[in-house]
Parts: sequence; C-alpha cells; structure tokens
Amino acid sequence: MKEVLQQLIEHKTLSKETAKQVLISIGKGQSNPSQMAAFMTVYLMRNITVQELEGFREAMLELCLLPELGTDQVIDLCGTGGDSKDTFNISTLASFVVAGAGYKVAKHGNYGVSSVCGSSNVMAHLGYNFTNDSSMLRSKLEAANICFLHAPLFHPAMKEVAPIRKELGVKTFFNMLGPMINPAKPHFQMVGVFSLELLRLYTYLYQKTGKRFVLLHALDGYDEVSLTGPFKMVTPQGEQILQPSDLGLPTYAEQDLYGGETVEEAAQIFLNVLEGHGTQAQQDAVVANAGLGIYCSDENLSLSEALQKARHSLTSGLALQTFHKLLA
Repeated sequence: MKEVLQQLIEHKTLSKETAKQVLISIGKGQSNPSQMAAFMTVYLMRNITVQELEGFREAMLELCLLPELGTDQVIDLCGTGGDSKDTFNISTLASFVVAGAGYKVAKHGNYGVSSVCGSSNVMAHLGYNFTNDSSMLRSKLEAANICFLHAPLFHPAMKEVAPIRKELGVKTFFNMLGPMINPAKPHFQMVGVFSLELLRLYTYLYQKTGKRFVLLHALDGYDEVSLTGPFKMVTPQGEQILQPSDLGLPTYAEQDLYGGETVEEAAQIFLNVLEGHGTQAQQDAVVANAGLGIYCSDENLSLSEALQKARHSLTSGLALQTFHKLLA
C-alpha cells in the first residue's frame, strides 16, 4: 500500500490490475485506517480514471456475496448519491413504481453517507428487515416483483471502509461504485450520476457490459431526473439532452424536492407519495424516474408509453401494494 500511495502522491494513475489488487487488499483488512483514508482522499483531489474505476468495480464484485435470484432479468434504479442536493428518496420510490408496473426490480441500497437518509435508512425505518438469504429474496421477487439488497450484507469488504467514510462525511469513489456493484448483476440498469465527468466514465464502462442501460445526469447537478431543468440521458443508442417538457412534465424549483432533515421526515414523504398524498412535484419526479426505468426495462415501449405506465402504477395504488407485499 505504501508504494501505491507514493505513486498516487507523485500524480501517477493506477493500472486496472493495480487498482483491483489495492481494493481487494483494503477489503480484506490488509491496510490500516490512515492508509485507507489517504487512499480515498486522493480521489477527492483528482478525477478517477476509467482503468481505476474498472479495477475497483472488478475488485468489489470479486469480494461480494452473490445472491441466487434465478434470473438476471431484473432492473436496478440507483443513483450514485453524492450530489449534496438532499432530495427525498426518488429512486427508491421509483423502484416500487416500476415493480408495481410489472417489472422485476433488484434494488441495491445503502445508508446515506452525504445525505440524511439513504434508501436503507428509509426502508429500515419503515420496518423492512434486511436479508441476504437467497431463498427469501427470490420469494420477495416472486410475490412483490421487488427485492431489496442492503449493500453491507453483500459487500463484507465495505465494513473495513465504512467507519472512515462516515468520519470523512463526503462523497468518495465508493459513491461512484455503488450502482455498478449490485450483487444481483442486473441486466437492466438505470443509473443517475452526480457529474458529467462521471457520466462519461460510466458510458464507457456500460457500453462494454452488454447490459441495457439508461444513464442520467441533471445539468444542474442532480444524480437523477430532478425536473428542475435539462438533463442528459445516455442509452446504448446514444445520448441526448432532454427538458422536463420532453417528458410532458413541468419544471420545478429545487426546494420542491427537499427530503426533510430527519429519517422520520424522509419516511413520511416516502409514504405520502406512495399513498397518493405527495405534492405534484414529488409525484412527477417519481413518475419521471420510474418512467425512464420502465423504458430501460422494456424495449417495446416508447418513452411516453413508459411514463404513462409509471403514472398508472403510482396513481392506481399498484406501487403501494408492491411496497406492502415486500414488507409482508
């Protein structure tokens, strides 16, 4: 590790193989906390390279526990986090909307690091018991069209770095990795990222995977479709910049998406939206992201048809039923 840190201090980058080996050694507890903090800090000071990100991803997938869901024909809707926007749990809500519309979802989530309430915080608060038991996850997927994969249960390596990430309290390259290391290895992925630079890296990596993907970045900094302005969307077919009006939706203000100051407030917003009592902005943001998730899952649908399907799932109560089935 000392040699690697020296290399990074000299402004050199790591090869894919070196990056992979370093992260495997960190995950196996072979580095001390100071070395790990220094290693993470390097990537707060400079951009990560494609080779480094690819090596880190391979290391995490090699170290993780793989659930046996019986299929990879599932979608994950996941943001990198780290946009410091403190929105409500849009991608988690969108996951229930997609599942309510009839598509299989394997939602990968974790506690919030740079936000008050990550998807795992809200799910735990609302009474969901995390598990990595494959048979339980399969039965949830069958009964509710959705299973929830709490990252720490599948990535034992993360417990080595979790205390340091918490103490740092800022986004690290682990935020960048989150969506890429879903242990279910879903064939469909909708991923929101916090910067155009990361969107470029993700585009390069996802084009090599053979997955069907939708990558998103709102140009005002959100790691999802915020409806606060234009956003960039990348699919295997290419990239485009869209406005909320292209989805048939209005433009909203930043404060319309605020997620609250506590887990309790976030959970209340979450239930309000599912039960049909959310504000128009909250409902539209969830429909926009769920619609793009459905569009990613189903190549037979146009974008407007996918959005209609998402709206129906939310307003008819199908998404709420799905939530209750998962918790049952």
